[in-house]
Amino acid sequence: MTTTSDQVVQSTTGLRGLVLRCHFYAGVLVGPFVLVAALTGVLYALTPQLESWLYHGELSVPVSSRPLPLAEQVLAARATNPTGSLVAVRPAPEPGDTTRVLFTEPGLGGSERRAVFVDPGTGRVTGSLVASGTSGVLPLRTALDQVHRNLLLGEPGRLYSELAASWLWVVALGGAVLWLTRSRATRGRRRSLGVHGVLGMWVLLGAVFLSATGLAWSAYAGGNVAAVRSALGWAPPSLRTGGGGEHAGHAADRVDDVLASARAAGIDAGALEIGLPDGPGEPWEVTEVERGWPTQVDAVAVDGASGSVVGSVRFADYPVAAKLARWGVDAHTGVLFGWPNQVLLLAVGLGLVVLVVLGYRMWWRRRPVRATAVAFGKPVARGQWRKASTPSVLVLLVVAGLVGWFVPLLGTSLVAFLVVDVVLGLRARAAAGN
Repeated sequence: MTTTSDQVVQSTTGLRGLVLRCHFYAGVLVGPFVLVAALTGVLYALTPQLESWLYHGELSVPVSSRPLPLAEQVLAARATNPTGSLVAVRPAPEPGDTTRVLFTEPGLGGSERRAVFVDPGTGRVTGSLVASGTSGVLPLRTALDQVHRNLLLGEPGRLYSELAASWLWVVALGGAVLWLTRSRATRGRRRSLGVHGVLGMWVLLGAVFLSATGLAWSAYAGGNVAAVRSALGWAPPSLRTGGGGEHAGHAADRVDDVLASARAAGIDAGALEIGLPDGPGEPWEVTEVERGWPTQVDAVAVDGASGSVVGSVRFADYPVAAKLARWGVDAHTGVLFGWPNQVLLLAVGLGLVVLVVLGYRMWWRRRPVRATAVAFGKPVARGQWRKASTPSVLVLLVVAGLVGWFVPLLGTSLVAFLVVDVVLGLRARAAAGN
Protein backbone atom coordinates (compact mmCIF):
# COMPACT_ATOMS: atom_id res chain seq x y z
CA MET A 1 0.00 0.00 0.00
CA THR A 2 1.34 3.42 -0.93
CA THR A 3 1.41 6.04 1.83
CA THR A 4 0.10 9.44 0.77
CA SER A 5 1.56 12.74 1.84
CA ASP A 6 -1.56 13.55 3.88
CA GLN A 7 -1.16 10.33 5.89
CA VAL A 8 2.50 11.07 6.48
CA VAL A 9 1.81 14.52 7.88
CA GLN A 10 -1.16 13.66 10.08
CA SER A 11 1.09 12.74 12.99
CA THR A 12 3.28 15.82 12.80
CA THR A 13 3.10 18.38 15.56
CA GLY A 14 4.78 21.67 16.30
CA LEU A 15 7.84 22.37 14.18
CA ARG A 16 8.12 18.79 12.94
CA GLY A 17 5.90 19.50 9.96
CA LEU A 18 8.10 22.42 8.90
CA VAL A 19 11.22 20.30 9.30
CA LEU A 20 9.60 17.50 7.29
CA ARG A 21 8.63 19.82 4.46
CA CYS A 22 12.07 21.48 4.38
CA HIS A 23 13.80 18.08 4.45
CA PHE A 24 11.61 16.83 1.61
CA TYR A 25 12.16 19.83 -0.67
CA ALA A 26 15.87 20.10 0.09
CA GLY A 27 16.35 16.39 -0.50
CA VAL A 28 14.51 16.44 -3.84
CA LEU A 29 16.01 19.65 -5.21
CA VAL A 30 19.55 19.54 -3.81
CA GLY A 31 19.96 15.77 -3.86
CA PRO A 32 21.62 15.66 -7.31
CA PHE A 33 24.29 18.14 -6.20
CA VAL A 34 25.00 16.14 -3.03
CA LEU A 35 25.10 12.93 -5.08
CA VAL A 36 27.70 14.30 -7.52
CA ALA A 37 29.78 15.82 -4.71
CA ALA A 38 29.74 12.52 -2.79
CA LEU A 39 30.71 10.42 -5.81
CA THR A 40 33.55 12.73 -6.85
CA GLY A 41 34.68 12.95 -3.23
CA VAL A 42 34.87 9.15 -3.04
CA LEU A 43 37.04 9.12 -6.16
CA TYR A 44 39.30 11.82 -4.73
CA ALA A 45 39.75 9.87 -1.49
CA LEU A 46 41.27 7.01 -3.51
CA THR A 47 43.86 9.13 -5.34
CA PRO A 48 46.95 8.80 -3.06
CA GLN A 49 47.27 5.10 -3.85
CA LEU A 50 46.31 5.63 -7.49
CA GLU A 51 48.97 8.32 -7.88
CA SER A 52 51.63 6.12 -6.29
CA TRP A 53 50.82 3.42 -8.84
CA LEU A 54 50.34 5.66 -11.88
CA TYR A 55 53.45 7.80 -11.29
CA HIS A 56 55.65 5.08 -9.82
CA GLY A 57 58.39 5.75 -12.36
CA GLU A 58 58.67 9.39 -11.39
CA LEU A 59 58.22 8.97 -7.64
CA SER A 60 60.20 5.84 -6.72
CA VAL A 61 63.87 4.90 -7.13
CA PRO A 62 66.26 2.36 -5.58
CA VAL A 63 67.32 3.28 -2.05
CA SER A 64 70.74 4.93 -1.96
CA SER A 65 73.05 4.86 1.06
CA ARG A 66 74.79 8.12 0.06
CA PRO A 67 72.49 10.73 -1.49
CA LEU A 68 74.04 13.44 -3.61
CA PRO A 69 74.10 17.01 -2.27
CA LEU A 70 70.88 18.88 -3.06
CA ALA A 71 72.84 21.39 -5.13
CA GLU A 72 73.91 18.60 -7.52
CA GLN A 73 70.34 17.32 -7.77
CA VAL A 74 69.18 20.83 -8.65
CA LEU A 75 71.85 21.08 -11.37
CA ALA A 76 70.64 17.78 -12.82
CA ALA A 77 67.09 19.14 -12.96
CA ARG A 78 68.27 22.38 -14.56
CA ALA A 79 70.10 20.37 -17.21
CA THR A 80 66.71 19.35 -18.61
CA ASN A 81 66.32 22.99 -19.71
CA PRO A 82 62.96 23.82 -18.11
CA THR A 83 61.34 26.94 -19.57
CA GLY A 84 60.71 28.64 -16.23
CA SER A 85 62.67 29.82 -13.22
CA LEU A 86 63.79 27.71 -10.29
CA VAL A 87 61.58 28.52 -7.28
CA ALA A 88 61.80 25.68 -4.76
CA VAL A 89 63.22 22.27 -3.89
CA ARG A 90 61.52 19.42 -2.04
CA PRO A 91 64.15 16.93 -0.83
CA ALA A 92 63.22 13.25 -0.99
CA PRO A 93 61.09 12.73 2.16
CA GLU A 94 61.93 9.01 2.56
CA PRO A 95 64.60 6.61 1.27
CA GLY A 96 63.48 5.39 -2.15
CA ASP A 97 61.65 8.64 -2.96
CA THR A 98 62.72 11.20 -5.55
CA THR A 99 63.58 14.83 -4.98
CA ARG A 100 61.31 17.42 -6.58
CA VAL A 101 62.90 20.49 -8.13
CA LEU A 102 60.18 23.04 -8.83
CA PHE A 103 60.10 25.61 -11.62
CA THR A 104 57.64 28.23 -12.79
CA GLU A 105 56.35 27.69 -16.31
CA PRO A 106 54.35 29.89 -18.71
CA GLY A 107 50.72 28.84 -18.95
CA LEU A 108 50.45 27.18 -15.55
CA GLY A 109 47.87 28.18 -12.96
CA GLY A 110 48.66 30.30 -9.93
CA SER A 111 49.29 27.32 -7.63
CA GLU A 112 50.87 25.09 -10.28
CA ARG A 113 54.59 24.46 -10.85
CA ARG A 114 56.65 22.16 -13.04
CA ALA A 115 58.19 19.41 -10.87
CA VAL A 116 61.33 17.74 -12.18
CA PHE A 117 61.95 14.46 -10.32
CA VAL A 118 65.56 13.51 -9.53
CA ASP A 119 67.02 10.31 -8.12
CA PRO A 120 68.90 11.49 -4.98
CA GLY A 121 71.45 8.70 -5.31
CA THR A 122 72.46 9.09 -8.95
CA GLY A 123 71.18 12.48 -10.10
CA ARG A 124 69.16 10.78 -12.84
CA VAL A 125 66.02 12.68 -13.85
CA THR A 126 63.07 10.28 -13.73
CA GLY A 127 60.51 12.60 -15.32
CA SER A 128 58.57 15.82 -14.87
CA LEU A 129 54.93 16.56 -14.03
CA VAL A 130 52.83 19.55 -13.07
CA ALA A 131 52.41 19.73 -9.28
CA SER A 132 49.66 21.78 -7.70
CA GLY A 133 49.24 23.52 -4.35
CA THR A 134 51.08 23.21 -1.08
CA SER A 135 50.36 19.49 -1.02
CA GLY A 136 52.14 19.09 -4.35
CA VAL A 137 49.36 16.93 -5.82
CA LEU A 138 50.01 15.53 -9.30
CA PRO A 139 47.81 15.66 -12.44
CA LEU A 140 45.45 12.79 -11.56
CA ARG A 141 44.54 14.17 -8.16
CA THR A 142 44.41 17.71 -9.53
CA ALA A 143 41.90 16.63 -12.19
CA LEU A 144 39.70 14.79 -9.67
CA ASP A 145 39.93 17.73 -7.30
CA GLN A 146 38.68 20.05 -10.04
CA VAL A 147 35.85 17.65 -10.90
CA HIS A 148 34.85 17.56 -7.23
CA ARG A 149 35.22 21.31 -6.83
CA ASN A 150 33.71 22.69 -10.04
CA LEU A 151 32.95 19.86 -12.52
CA LEU A 152 35.76 21.24 -14.74
CA LEU A 153 33.62 24.30 -15.44
CA GLY A 154 35.95 26.81 -13.80
CA GLU A 155 34.78 29.41 -11.32
CA PRO A 156 31.05 29.22 -12.26
CA GLY A 157 31.14 25.49 -11.57
CA ARG A 158 32.03 26.09 -7.93
CA LEU A 159 28.40 27.03 -7.36
CA TYR A 160 27.41 23.35 -7.55
CA SER A 161 29.77 22.22 -4.77
CA GLU A 162 28.99 25.22 -2.58
CA LEU A 163 25.26 24.61 -3.00
CA ALA A 164 25.75 20.99 -1.97
CA ALA A 165 27.84 21.97 1.07
CA SER A 166 25.39 24.73 2.00
CA TRP A 167 22.42 22.36 2.22
CA LEU A 168 24.07 19.12 3.33
CA TRP A 169 24.20 20.03 7.01
CA VAL A 170 20.60 21.32 6.91
CA VAL A 171 19.33 18.08 5.36
CA ALA A 172 21.42 15.96 7.75
CA LEU A 173 20.31 17.73 10.92
CA GLY A 174 16.71 17.91 9.72
CA GLY A 175 16.76 14.18 9.04
CA ALA A 176 18.12 13.55 12.54
CA VAL A 177 15.24 15.55 14.07
CA LEU A 178 12.69 13.61 12.02
CA TRP A 179 14.25 10.27 12.95
CA LEU A 180 14.34 11.06 16.66
CA THR A 181 10.65 12.15 16.62
CA ARG A 182 9.45 9.36 14.32
CA SER A 183 6.59 6.92 14.84
CA ARG A 184 7.56 3.26 15.25
CA ALA A 185 5.69 1.77 12.27
CA THR A 186 7.92 -0.49 10.14
CA ARG A 187 5.71 -1.75 7.29
CA GLY A 188 5.76 -0.90 3.59
CA ARG A 189 7.33 2.45 2.85
CA ARG A 190 8.18 2.83 6.51
CA ARG A 191 10.72 0.03 6.16
CA SER A 192 12.62 2.02 3.52
CA LEU A 193 12.25 5.07 5.75
CA GLY A 194 13.80 3.11 8.60
CA VAL A 195 16.86 2.15 6.56
CA HIS A 196 17.16 5.75 5.34
CA GLY A 197 16.93 7.06 8.90
CA VAL A 198 19.36 4.62 10.49
CA LEU A 199 21.95 5.19 7.77
CA GLY A 200 21.43 8.94 8.07
CA MET A 201 22.19 8.83 11.78
CA TRP A 202 25.38 6.82 11.15
CA VAL A 203 26.75 9.36 8.66
CA LEU A 204 25.34 12.43 10.46
CA LEU A 205 28.57 13.68 12.03
CA GLY A 206 30.58 12.97 8.89
CA ALA A 207 28.05 14.80 6.71
CA VAL A 208 28.02 17.87 8.96
CA PHE A 209 31.83 17.84 9.10
CA LEU A 210 32.19 17.63 5.30
CA SER A 211 29.62 20.40 4.90
CA ALA A 212 31.36 22.75 7.35
CA THR A 213 34.87 22.16 6.03
CA GLY A 214 33.68 22.39 2.44
CA LEU A 215 32.08 25.77 3.10
CA ALA A 216 35.32 27.00 4.69
CA TRP A 217 37.01 27.27 1.28
CA SER A 218 33.93 27.92 -0.86
CA ALA A 219 33.55 31.04 -2.98
CA TYR A 220 30.91 32.99 -1.02
CA ALA A 221 30.46 31.45 2.42
CA GLY A 222 34.21 30.90 2.50
CA GLY A 223 34.76 34.64 2.16
CA ASN A 224 32.59 35.25 5.22
CA VAL A 225 34.43 32.56 7.16
CA ALA A 226 37.78 34.15 6.27
CA ALA A 227 36.51 37.57 7.35
CA VAL A 228 35.41 36.23 10.73
CA ARG A 229 38.71 34.43 11.27
CA SER A 230 40.64 37.58 10.43
CA ALA A 231 38.50 39.81 12.66
CA LEU A 232 38.85 37.46 15.65
CA GLY A 233 42.55 36.79 15.13
CA TRP A 234 42.00 33.15 14.22
CA ALA A 235 44.10 33.19 11.05
CA PRO A 236 47.44 31.35 11.09
CA PRO A 237 50.41 33.64 11.74
CA SER A 238 52.54 34.69 8.79
CA LEU A 239 56.28 34.18 8.58
CA ARG A 240 57.92 37.43 9.63
CA THR A 241 61.59 38.05 8.98
CA GLY A 242 64.13 40.37 10.51
CA GLY A 243 65.72 41.09 7.16
CA GLY A 244 67.47 38.86 4.66
CA GLY A 245 71.02 40.19 5.11
CA GLU A 246 73.20 39.70 2.05
CA HIS A 247 71.33 38.80 -1.11
CA ALA A 248 71.60 35.08 -1.69
CA GLY A 249 71.69 35.64 -5.44
CA HIS A 250 69.31 32.73 -5.98
CA ALA A 251 72.42 30.57 -6.07
CA ALA A 252 71.37 26.91 -6.01
CA ASP A 253 74.68 25.95 -4.40
CA ARG A 254 73.44 27.52 -1.15
CA VAL A 255 70.53 25.07 -0.82
CA ASP A 256 72.43 22.52 1.31
CA ASP A 257 73.62 25.18 3.75
CA VAL A 258 70.11 26.62 4.01
CA LEU A 259 68.67 23.18 4.73
CA ALA A 260 71.31 22.56 7.40
CA SER A 261 70.42 25.85 9.10
CA ALA A 262 66.72 24.98 9.02
CA ARG A 263 67.37 21.54 10.49
CA ALA A 264 69.40 23.10 13.28
CA ALA A 265 66.46 25.43 13.96
CA GLY A 266 64.08 22.51 14.51
CA ILE A 267 62.64 21.91 11.05
CA ASP A 268 62.66 18.13 11.36
CA ALA A 269 59.83 16.90 9.11
CA GLY A 270 60.70 14.53 6.31
CA ALA A 271 58.45 16.39 3.87
CA LEU A 272 59.51 20.01 3.48
CA GLU A 273 59.97 22.68 0.81
CA ILE A 274 62.95 25.00 0.44
CA GLY A 275 61.78 28.18 -1.26
CA LEU A 276 64.37 30.38 -2.98
CA PRO A 277 64.46 34.13 -2.23
CA ASP A 278 61.84 36.25 -3.99
CA GLY A 279 64.32 39.02 -4.72
CA PRO A 280 67.40 40.93 -3.55
CA GLY A 281 67.71 41.04 0.22
CA GLU A 282 64.98 38.44 0.73
CA PRO A 283 65.60 35.28 2.78
CA TRP A 284 65.09 31.66 1.85
CA GLU A 285 61.98 30.03 3.34
CA VAL A 286 61.99 26.44 4.56
CA THR A 287 58.51 25.08 5.32
CA GLU A 288 57.35 21.72 6.62
CA VAL A 289 54.56 20.30 4.43
CA GLU A 290 53.67 17.18 6.42
CA ARG A 291 49.86 17.12 6.68
CA GLY A 292 49.56 13.83 8.56
CA TRP A 293 49.39 13.35 12.31
CA PRO A 294 51.14 14.92 14.10
CA THR A 295 50.83 17.91 11.82
CA GLN A 296 54.15 19.53 10.91
CA VAL A 297 53.86 22.95 9.28
CA ASP A 298 56.61 24.90 11.04
CA ALA A 299 58.53 27.38 8.87
CA VAL A 300 61.75 29.37 9.16
CA ALA A 301 63.34 32.14 7.11
CA VAL A 302 67.08 31.75 6.52
CA ASP A 303 69.59 34.41 5.46
CA GLY A 304 71.33 32.77 2.52
CA ALA A 305 74.55 34.71 3.04
CA SER A 306 75.14 34.01 6.72
CA GLY A 307 72.95 30.94 7.28
CA SER A 308 71.28 32.56 10.27
CA VAL A 309 67.58 32.11 10.95
CA VAL A 310 65.85 35.50 10.71
CA GLY A 311 62.25 34.48 11.33
CA SER A 312 60.10 31.50 12.30
CA VAL A 313 56.51 30.29 12.68
CA ARG A 314 55.62 27.27 14.79
CA PHE A 315 52.41 25.26 14.55
CA ALA A 316 52.37 25.18 18.35
CA ASP A 317 51.85 28.95 18.30
CA TYR A 318 48.82 28.82 15.96
CA PRO A 319 45.52 29.97 17.50
CA VAL A 320 43.28 27.04 18.40
CA ALA A 321 40.84 27.98 15.63
CA ALA A 322 43.66 28.02 13.06
CA LYS A 323 44.77 24.55 14.19
CA LEU A 324 41.21 23.25 13.92
CA ALA A 325 40.92 24.72 10.43
CA ARG A 326 44.19 23.08 9.38
CA TRP A 327 43.09 19.71 10.75
CA GLY A 328 39.63 20.10 9.23
CA VAL A 329 40.97 20.71 5.73
CA ASP A 330 43.44 17.82 6.00
CA ALA A 331 40.77 15.44 7.29
CA HIS A 332 38.39 16.53 4.52
CA THR A 333 41.02 15.66 1.90
CA GLY A 334 41.89 12.35 3.56
CA VAL A 335 45.51 13.01 4.55
CA LEU A 336 45.33 13.70 8.30
CA PHE A 337 45.30 10.09 9.53
CA GLY A 338 46.42 8.29 6.39
CA TRP A 339 44.44 5.29 5.16
CA PRO A 340 41.99 5.22 8.14
CA ASN A 341 41.03 8.77 7.15
CA GLN A 342 40.48 7.58 3.57
CA VAL A 343 38.34 4.64 4.70
CA LEU A 344 36.17 6.92 6.81
CA LEU A 345 35.69 9.32 3.88
CA LEU A 346 34.76 6.42 1.62
CA ALA A 347 32.20 5.20 4.15
CA VAL A 348 30.61 8.63 4.58
CA GLY A 349 30.67 9.36 0.83
CA LEU A 350 29.10 6.03 -0.13
CA GLY A 351 26.60 6.44 2.71
CA LEU A 352 25.50 9.78 1.27
CA VAL A 353 25.12 8.19 -2.17
CA VAL A 354 22.84 5.49 -0.73
CA LEU A 355 20.85 8.06 1.25
CA VAL A 356 20.15 10.16 -1.85
CA VAL A 357 19.11 7.10 -3.87
CA LEU A 358 16.86 5.84 -1.05
CA GLY A 359 15.33 9.30 -0.72
CA TYR A 360 14.39 9.42 -4.39
CA ARG A 361 13.07 5.86 -4.17
CA MET A 362 10.74 6.83 -1.33
CA TRP A 363 9.62 9.88 -3.27
CA TRP A 364 8.83 7.70 -6.29
CA ARG A 365 6.83 5.26 -4.16
CA ARG A 366 4.63 8.11 -2.94
CA ARG A 367 3.30 8.77 -6.44
CA PRO A 368 -0.43 8.14 -7.09
CA VAL A 369 -0.90 4.37 -7.48
CA ARG A 370 -3.50 4.72 -10.23
CA ALA A 371 -1.70 7.38 -12.26
CA THR A 372 -2.13 6.88 -16.02
CA ALA A 373 0.86 9.06 -16.93
CA VAL A 374 4.28 9.80 -15.51
CA ALA A 375 3.78 11.00 -11.95
CA PHE A 376 5.96 11.74 -8.95
CA GLY A 377 5.40 11.60 -5.24
CA LYS A 378 3.34 14.36 -3.69
CA PRO A 379 5.19 16.88 -1.53
CA VAL A 380 4.41 17.26 2.13
CA ALA A 381 1.21 19.29 2.45
CA ARG A 382 1.43 23.07 2.73
CA GLY A 383 0.50 25.01 5.85
CA GLN A 384 2.87 23.23 8.24
CA TRP A 385 3.89 26.54 9.81
CA ARG A 386 0.36 26.87 11.23
CA LYS A 387 1.00 23.87 13.47
CA ALA A 388 3.93 25.60 15.18
CA SER A 389 3.70 28.29 17.81
CA THR A 390 4.23 31.91 16.73
CA PRO A 391 7.40 32.39 18.84
CA SER A 392 8.90 29.22 17.34
CA VAL A 393 8.19 30.40 13.80
CA LEU A 394 9.67 33.84 14.53
CA VAL A 395 12.84 32.33 16.01
CA LEU A 396 13.11 30.02 13.01
CA LEU A 397 12.77 32.96 10.62
CA VAL A 398 15.47 34.94 12.41
CA VAL A 399 17.85 31.99 12.46
CA ALA A 400 17.15 31.24 8.80
CA GLY A 401 17.80 34.89 7.91
CA LEU A 402 21.13 35.01 9.74
CA VAL A 403 22.32 31.68 8.38
CA GLY A 404 21.12 32.61 4.89
CA TRP A 405 23.11 35.83 5.05
CA PHE A 406 26.29 34.09 6.22
CA VAL A 407 25.85 31.20 3.75
CA PRO A 408 24.60 33.13 0.70
CA LEU A 409 23.85 30.19 -1.59
CA LEU A 410 21.72 28.63 1.13
CA GLY A 411 19.82 31.89 1.61
CA THR A 412 19.24 32.66 -2.07
CA SER A 413 18.23 29.10 -2.94
CA LEU A 414 15.87 28.97 0.04
CA VAL A 415 14.17 32.17 -1.12
CA ALA A 416 13.93 30.71 -4.63
CA PHE A 417 12.34 27.53 -3.26
CA LEU A 418 9.80 29.57 -1.29
CA VAL A 419 8.90 31.71 -4.30
CA VAL A 420 8.37 28.65 -6.49
CA ASP A 421 6.32 27.01 -3.75
CA VAL A 422 4.09 30.06 -3.38
CA VAL A 423 3.56 30.27 -7.14
CA LEU A 424 2.64 26.58 -7.33
CA GLY A 425 0.28 27.00 -4.38
CA LEU A 426 -1.49 29.94 -6.02
CA ARG A 427 -1.82 27.98 -9.27
CA ALA A 428 -3.27 24.98 -7.41
CA ARG A 429 -5.73 27.20 -5.57
CA ALA A 430 -6.79 28.89 -8.79
CA ALA A 431 -7.27 25.52 -10.51
CA ALA A 432 -9.36 24.22 -7.59
CA GLY A 433 -11.60 27.31 -7.77
CA ASN A 434 -12.43 26.81 -11.49
